[in-house]
Amino acid sequence: MSPMHGLAARRMTVSGWGRHPMEDCDVYRPERLEEVAEIVREAPASSVLARGLGRSYGDAALGGGGALIATDRLDHLIDFDPGTGLLHCEAAVSFAEILAIFLPRGFFFPVTPGTKFITVGGAIAADVHGKNHHRSGSLANALQDFTLLTANGESLLCSREQNAELFWATLGGMGLTGIVLEARIRLQPVPSAWMGVHYERAPDLDRLLVRMVEGDDDFAYSVAWIDCLASGAGLGRGVLARADHAPRVDLSPRHAQNPFALPSSWRPGLPFVLPNGVLGRPIMRAFNASVFQLQRSRQALVDCDRYFYPLDGVANWNRAYGRRGLFQYQFVLPFETARQGLVEVLERLVRLRLSSFICVLKTLGAESGGLLSFPRPGITLALDVPNAQDGVRAEIASLDEVVLRHGGRIYLAKDAVSSPEAIREMYPALDRFLEIKARVDPDGRFASAQSRRLGITQ
Repeated sequence: MSPMHGLAARRMTVSGWGRHPMEDCDVYRPERLEEVAEIVREAPASSVLARGLGRSYGDAALGGGGALIATDRLDHLIDFDPGTGLLHCEAAVSFAEILAIFLPRGFFFPVTPGTKFITVGGAIAADVHGKNHHRSGSLANALQDFTLLTANGESLLCSREQNAELFWATLGGMGLTGIVLEARIRLQPVPSAWMGVHYERAPDLDRLLVRMVEGDDDFAYSVAWIDCLASGAGLGRGVLARADHAPRVDLSPRHAQNPFALPSSWRPGLPFVLPNGVLGRPIMRAFNASVFQLQRSRQALVDCDRYFYPLDGVANWNRAYGRRGLFQYQFVLPFETARQGLVEVLERLVRLRLSSFICVLKTLGAESGGLLSFPRPGITLALDVPNAQDGVRAEIASLDEVVLRHGGRIYLAKDAVSSPEAIREMYPALDRFLEIKARVDPDGRFASAQSRRLGITQ
């Protein structure tokens, strides 16, 4: 315990959403913004790192020998301008809270990932992207500015015009430049809480990619589910789900009366961790085959929760992977090499008998300018693999070789396996990032287990 004017650290076992790796760590939980600066300056740990809701999958939100600052109590809304959609809030406000408050007023996120249980600060740290990146880019495009607490306790306003280098280093910088305290993000007006979704089944990867590349620009949102256990002629078969916000005129009479009302928010959940191996290859194969066979090409009205956040419908779904947890792996390949690289990855998964329950394909558009931001023009694939036995980590890490050979990169918010050499090749702006970090954090006060593993910090 390390008292600082009443603040104390609590020793806790923490992990990312993948439940692997886990570590024991000192965790502070401040209630006011000024207490955060005090912890950064005076905590006896070798380093500190902000932690929001812990939804990064690997070790990006673990201290790696340093202390964590849990920011969940710093979640106040400050101001909102309905004329422009500009929201000013503290960084620990979650997307779920924003959705609950502002969707009934006709506003939605300009960019959202596949879960709403993330904080604004975490979203900035990862420069999150969503199903509309091909049109709208990453969160950076909706972000006006943010206040960053630096290692010396100073709070700096960062925008494209003010402290611009720090602005672009922080976007995608995984919390290594400082702690985001407040932010201003522009929400977008929407006509309803419903999505008009076009479902289309593709029998193989080639036809799926053709449909995505040729047709995604006609829709605001696009995502495809892939049966990664299929092989042979059916390799990469999947279901494409492209959507636009549904106008009131397209809703049923009942829903048109209150177009921003969502169905019940009750969520079933897993009350305990399932035994290792429950989500094994036979169950996944049967599930994937049934999803593909039952899904038909059609149009449907789907509420935004079901379209954007299907996994959020089951609380603590990560417990289904057992005590050993799972590895999430996401990469992007340039359009020119995407087909061949995806074939190699999918064939390797089949050959290594690595089962993935969630396998999601999207197109990405232009880079944001964030020095360590993940999205770039191309095709991205995200998959999860149960950490069911020894050796899975090395097998997942071996995918980096395919990604590198085809000119791609992996997503730091989901990484738990990559090497310093791979990251340096994947992120050519890393040296520039390190220069800025050295200037604003010369003693390396902000570090994580991931940054140490990847050689970004000591």
